[in-house]
Amino acid sequence: MVLHITPYSSACLHFLDGLSWSLVFPCYWLLDRMLASCIPTSLEKRQRSLDPCSFLTLCALISAPLYLTLFLASLPFALLGFIIWAPVQAVRQPYLYTYQRIEKHQAEQSQGGQAGTGYGEWRPQGRSFCFCSANVCLLPDSLARFNNLSDTQRRAMEVGRRIRNGASRPQIKIYIDSPTNTSISATSFSSLATGFRRTSSLDQRPDQTHTTNGPAETETEPLTECPIHSTGATDCPAHSCAGVQRSTECPVHHEKTPDCPMHSSVTQSCPVHHDCPKHGDEMQSNPTVDCPLHTSGVQISISAPEPDPQEEEAETGNHRPGDQVCVDTGSMTASRESLTRYHGSDGGAYIASNNTLSHVPRTSIFKRPGRKRRHGDETFDHEISAFFPANLDFLALQEVFDHGATTRLRRQLHRYFPYVLSDIGRYGWKGCCSRFKFLNSGLLLASRYPILDARYECYPNGRSEDALAAKGVIFAKVHVGTSHQDQRVVGYITCTHLHAIEGDASVRCEQLDLLLQWGAEFRQTTSQSPEGEKVLEDLVAFDVILGDLNFDNCSSEDKLEQQHALFTQYKDPCRLGPGEDKPWALGTLLDPSGLYDEDFSSPESLQKLMENEEGRKEYLVFPPSKSQCPASGHKGRKIPLKGNGRRIDYILYSDEGMQPDWKLDIEEFSFVTQLAGLTDHLSVAIRLAVSNGEEEA
Repeated sequence: MVLHITPYSSACLHFLDGLSWSLVFPCYWLLDRMLASCIPTSLEKRQRSLDPCSFLTLCALISAPLYLTLFLASLPFALLGFIIWAPVQAVRQPYLYTYQRIEKHQAEQSQGGQAGTGYGEWRPQGRSFCFCSANVCLLPDSLARFNNLSDTQRRAMEVGRRIRNGASRPQIKIYIDSPTNTSISATSFSSLATGFRRTSSLDQRPDQTHTTNGPAETETEPLTECPIHSTGATDCPAHSCAGVQRSTECPVHHEKTPDCPMHSSVTQSCPVHHDCPKHGDEMQSNPTVDCPLHTSGVQISISAPEPDPQEEEAETGNHRPGDQVCVDTGSMTASRESLTRYHGSDGGAYIASNNTLSHVPRTSIFKRPGRKRRHGDETFDHEISAFFPANLDFLALQEVFDHGATTRLRRQLHRYFPYVLSDIGRYGWKGCCSRFKFLNSGLLLASRYPILDARYECYPNGRSEDALAAKGVIFAKVHVGTSHQDQRVVGYITCTHLHAIEGDASVRCEQLDLLLQWGAEFRQTTSQSPEGEKVLEDLVAFDVILGDLNFDNCSSEDKLEQQHALFTQYKDPCRLGPGEDKPWALGTLLDPSGLYDEDFSSPESLQKLMENEEGRKEYLVFPPSKSQCPASGHKGRKIPLKGNGRRIDYILYSDEGMQPDWKLDIEEFSFVTQLAGLTDHLSVAIRLAVSNGEEEA
């Protein structure tokens, strides 16, 4: 199937669409601004209450009549444009596929993080893939204000920046070589420092072998070079070169501090390690595992995609490659604006800005305890993260309705994702039902892997205001590798947004039935070989559904959806059974009234709120039912609550259709707060590891 790279098949239709929209747009924009001036956000109400005669109030009083006058004047032109625009939509393509060629260093990044290993080569040990779903509420400004959000165009650009900055940050993994302790404790890692290196998106455990740009080496191999300098620097206190005068400066801090374990010269014993190159052999009697100069059974692995050269120049200013850049990873302002590329967890880090895959100098990095946890017998990590997962492979967005916002968001995402499906859906009367569609589906799908095929379907049973949008589902088939037998390794991704009106459980169940039916047809159609050609059967690596399903697994009113057959064919990592989530599962629907609170405005502060039970009660929306999760949906409630809020954003996966000896495991699941202040949903992310049972030669 040919992917649609233009909205129309001919230049004439494209011209008519542009002409009609140029006539309609002034009226549309004036109507949007007029309604927006009458629907203030809670922030605007607060500002006006502090100063009733403020400039904002004066502007609203003046602009509303002006907008109305210009709106009435533009109506005749809008009517003429609409007469041209509506029939043209009948032949409009259901989606727009865009591909942006990336530079060589970015191509290496998007091909798994290893030089010389592209998506076309399927590694014997398998590969991991990271998926993320987010409802970004990019409606026309007047409609977004009903969710207490404004300035859709600005939010679209900021959403794109935060997503690509979060996905471009280094991926940090900590492995502990200990027979008794497999967790990261505050005691043993309060001052952990070690070397780091780049890895692919699938990082092997210490007992396995990992290859970067040379011979394989084990992850637990102790450092044989300076963990602070890549070469034997003469001023490094960690080198023991004879005849070289050692520097008295701390290799971590640029000046001596009394509490630094790296230069405790006033003590008679090394407080860090029994065989420290700084203190010699004088303290072999007091071994510890917290030496900043040795791994001591602990390995921190960091992988980072290559930065955009233009952005790197803009972000680093006068810094040149090779300079040491100090990144304050505890800064909260970085997330509010544009996150620094190397934003780690809670500590500070000195990281070299020379980001080449061929040579990465060893660098010391202090890292405080992570927030990843495992609950009970859980086999994977789960966390509430202030950042999107590093090395994000696939992104599914919902409610990207506004055309201008779609263009801005797509431009930002293309700096990280080469392949994007956007402007998905139908307008006018074409497609799903007799109701006129003023908005498209609002879906967007971005990928770091080539998209082979795509198909959009519109749900025909929308009701009320939901029927004004072409809500539906987009199916995509992506190429993630090629086996040694020249078989394509592919994955199936489904992105959807279900009916939103409360109480319409039967409508959502019908849509889920259609989703399963259309998905089976898409997989069957795309797996068939062209007539007259002999092609090896594709190997399926994963089948994932992402999206806003508009029901939770806690409300008694959603029992019908909770028992749907979807959950027998696909697995929900957060679910124990119908009506029961796992204890660590978190609601994803935020209370819009708190979007502009100080404790809510940044990713880090929202992360802290979500980690706290009282914060969840204050800022999450809970089910209205009192039978299982009694709650009020309003902020500032005093009623004791059960559960962790309404989880309506899902990532489901299935291992059906895979090869018998292939295995699909969850590595980690995340609730992401990086879009704090930009939307009324939390994002969800999952990393899946696909292994085929083969051993690397």
